[in-house]
Amino acid sequence: MRAVEVSKIIQVPDDVEVSLEGKKITVKGEKGTLTRDFSHAPISIELNDKTIRIWAEWPRKKEAALVGTIYSHIQNMITGVKKGFTYKLKIVFSHFPISVKVQDKTVLIENFTGERNPRKVKIMGDTQGRVEKEDVIVQGINLEDVSQTAANIEQATKVKKKDPRVFLDGIYVYEKTEGMQ
Repeated sequence: MRAVEVSKIIQVPDDVEVSLEGKKITVKGEKGTLTRDFSHAPISIELNDKTIRIWAEWPRKKEAALVGTIYSHIQNMITGVKKGFTYKLKIVFSHFPISVKVQDKTVLIENFTGERNPRKVKIMGDTQGRVEKEDVIVQGINLEDVSQTAANIEQATKVKKKDPRVFLDGIYVYEKTEGMQ
């Protein structure tokens, strides 16, 4: 038996400004502005003063799940414009010293397992990346861009056709935090 309605309510903090046009939501805060369009989703979104209500009437299983998904996306947008997100990756090598550089919107990974050509990773969106000694730090206000950039860096150093228990070289995510230093 289907539920009559599935709904979730988000309380918007005082230092964050939210606007809604149809199903396009814009969140403004001290760190920046994020906009996202949820017009593809068969759910309803309503903005009253400092509360956002997301709901679906007589939802099927997927629509009920979408209410929670969109709730999480909006929560992440609010957290992003208030605090931001930081992912830290550790550079690990045993024999060939890996050197990592950030140029414009690209991360260059040089001398990975002794390779002559550098591996290149694109930095997504408005995310910033920097290298500090043995760490690569990825920061931004959009959680999806930050996490995708970190995942791309990790995947670029994946060892293929060798035993991964022996060849541990690579760049690995070791810390995910809210806030930017």
